[in-house]
Amino acid sequence: MEAGPLDRMWHRGRTSLRSRAARLRAKRWQVLQCAAAAGVSWWIASDLLGHPTPFFAPVAAVVALGTSYSQRLRRVTEVTIGVALGVFIADLLVLEIGTGAWQVSLIVVLAMTSALLLDGGQLFVTQAAVQSIIVTALVPAPGAAFTRWTDAVVGGVVALVAATAVPAAPLRRPREQAAVVMRKIAGLLRAASDVMLDGEVDHGLDVLADARSTDALIRELQAAADEGMSVVASSPFRVRHRGRLRRMVELVDPLDRALRSTRVLVRQTAVAAYHRRAIPTAYARIARDLAEAADLVAEELRADRQAVAARDTLLAIGEATGRVERAEEMTAEVVLVQLRSVIVDLLLLTGLDQRESTEALPPPPR
Repeated sequence: MEAGPLDRMWHRGRTSLRSRAARLRAKRWQVLQCAAAAGVSWWIASDLLGHPTPFFAPVAAVVALGTSYSQRLRRVTEVTIGVALGVFIADLLVLEIGTGAWQVSLIVVLAMTSALLLDGGQLFVTQAAVQSIIVTALVPAPGAAFTRWTDAVVGGVVALVAATAVPAAPLRRPREQAAVVMRKIAGLLRAASDVMLDGEVDHGLDVLADARSTDALIRELQAAADEGMSVVASSPFRVRHRGRLRRMVELVDPLDRALRSTRVLVRQTAVAAYHRRAIPTAYARIARDLAEAADLVAEELRADRQAVAARDTLLAIGEATGRVERAEEMTAEVVLVQLRSVIVDLLLLTGLDQRESTEALPPPPR
């Protein structure tokens, strides 16, 4: 029975809620870090330095930290200097020329010009302008000149210290997501094997639809890899993980290729089922064995190891593709060729290069 509009809306709503909850879980450390940096900045400026309303201290800390690890130290430095520069220029000029429309324009020009002359990035220049506007609009209390500049510096320094403290979770995510991709490949291989055996058209089309929805897995893997590398670049306490993480990042492309090859295999299997073309049982057994090997690769990746332990199994499956009986139908032959392509791609995850992986397979049956 076809789902009605309300059912589809409910499904989309649940999917959206799950994705938002997952996004919050992924960013919860950054949110807590920003909150802690804001509180510490306020405490230093208010309680230790005696500033009555240290507005710019928590603002500078939160804006500098943000919720991304990408180029974090550079961003924190740029924002801190940009905020401090904008606040300083505005504080200096407001004392002399007061506030108003033309004063705001003049101060923004001077702040952005100074930032550009210092060769600052876009964030640096923007923050200099924004903070100068805020300072110009908020007239300081008598005797409080330049306290706002001090507050901005305090917030930036706290953010800089906080930026070096990062959790281990972003370093685990690449290998965890790599294992997720491999388990998906294993599941698709098993499903393709079942379709080869039962020849059910609807089953084949369902598996094909599932395979076509896997692009997000690779995007998440790439995002996890980028975030992990940003963490080791941002924190001196995580530098020792750089080599191991880089090796895992180098597996993103082979994993992408393996998933794409598996999708092509699923499509060819669905086409064979649609046209009622029989596929030899031996090909289904190879797909099933390949799924077991993919599970082994997933276990190795999750354990943060190169999947060397799966190499012999994959090589044995590759040898089997050279001994199976040749099918009469061209469609079935295409399935066998694609199975061999998946084997080559998975061998790349075991430490072999492209030439070694390709040459490890025997010639296809004649």
